[in-house]
Formats: sequence, structure tokens, C-alpha cells
Amino acid sequence: MVNIHKWFSGVCALRGVDFSVGYGEVVGLVGDNGAGKSTLIKILSGVYPPDEGKIYFEGKECHFSSPREARMLGIETIYQEAAMVPKMSVMRNIFMGRELARFRVGPLAYLDIPRMEEESMKALEKVDLRLRSPHAPVDELSGGQRQGVAIARAMYFKSKLVILDEPTNNLSVKESERVLEFIRELKKQGISSIFISHNLYHVYPVADRIVVLSHGEKIGDFRKEETSVEEITKLMVLP
Repeated sequence: MVNIHKWFSGVCALRGVDFSVGYGEVVGLVGDNGAGKSTLIKILSGVYPPDEGKIYFEGKECHFSSPREARMLGIETIYQEAAMVPKMSVMRNIFMGRELARFRVGPLAYLDIPRMEEESMKALEKVDLRLRSPHAPVDELSGGQRQGVAIARAMYFKSKLVILDEPTNNLSVKESERVLEFIRELKKQGISSIFISHNLYHVYPVADRIVVLSHGEKIGDFRKEETSVEEITKLMVLP
């Protein structure tokens, strides 16, 4: 993302932001409330167009008019609520909108339920998430398990870049550590990720690089070994 600007009703939400993610890299995107983190990733994921600036993905300039277009290129966003339907099963949530079919007749599809059952359990095993059944309703899962299902879905559909928006918010210490393990697993699989959070003690252990936003501007971009939680905290609280 190069020189990204975004205005809302005359208010500048982002001003000249440059942001990049390398192959297999975990980038922590941090900043206080109103720093511009959510606006930046919504531009990257196709929710908003930038008012100025350019986006390049795998070396090619991109213009997204919807999240679907970003997803088709391999950019998957996992929001704090994990963007799932609570009353539907784990299997249906994994394959929602991308169901496997035995055959199709025009707009109608005969779904391959046995294959989706098998594939969903395999996807969960890859993130070491062992559930009793692919038909378990999502609303029976803990917050950390829901994040695990969302990450398993991104891995199954071979996402190239996964954006995690406050994935540990409102989770217990144990659940948060589980989500951090999921993020490490993404890296092992060679998948790039952006970890957005205001909790530096969650971001720092898993990030390769940390980018700091403040009032819509990038004020820091560090390799983890070049900085510390204390230094980044000082940046975040600057007026």
C-alpha cells in the first residue's frame, strides 16, 4: 500500500500511509483507538476504496470494489466476531459461500456433504483444533475455538494474506495464547498475516515486524528485534 489517503466527511482518517507485508511475514499493526488501523485494513480488504494512493499485491496493482474481489486474490479478513453464523455448524461456516458440490445443474447444486464433513475436520486438525463433530453449532464454541475455525477456513482455501482484526479481544489468557499459536501456524504454512491489536503483549511475541499508526499517520515501522514493548507504548501515547 503506497501513499494511502482516506477522508470521511472532510475528516482525514489516513494521511500518506505506506504499508507492506512480506511473504510469510507476521506484521503487527498497532495504535490507539482512532489511529486508522481499521480504515487501513478495510481499504486493503476491499470495503473502502482509497481516495489517493495505490495497492499492489504480488507485484501487480489492484483495485478492489468489494471484499469478494480481495478474497478472490487470496486476502482473507478475520474480524473480532470471526464473521460466522452462530446457529450454523462448523462445517457450514467453513464452506459458507464456497460449498463443495457433487454436480451442478444451472444455478442449482447437489452438495457433497460427506466430503465437506471430511475436509472440514482435516482443516481443523491442521490448526490442532479437535472438535467432536463437523456438525457442532458454532454458538457452542468458545471465542478461541471460533477464531481457530476462521483461521482453518482461511488456510483451507489457500489464502495468501490473512488479516486478523483484534483476534484476542475479550478472550481469556489461555484462549488468547491459543489464538497466538494459530497465528504461528499460519506462518509455518507460509501464509502472510496482519495482526491488528491494541494489546502489545499479544502482538510482540508473534510479530516479525510492528507498524505503529497515530492520528491516521504511520509513525513507526520496526523489526521486532529493533524495538521493545516499552518503546512502542511510548510512541502510541504521544499526543
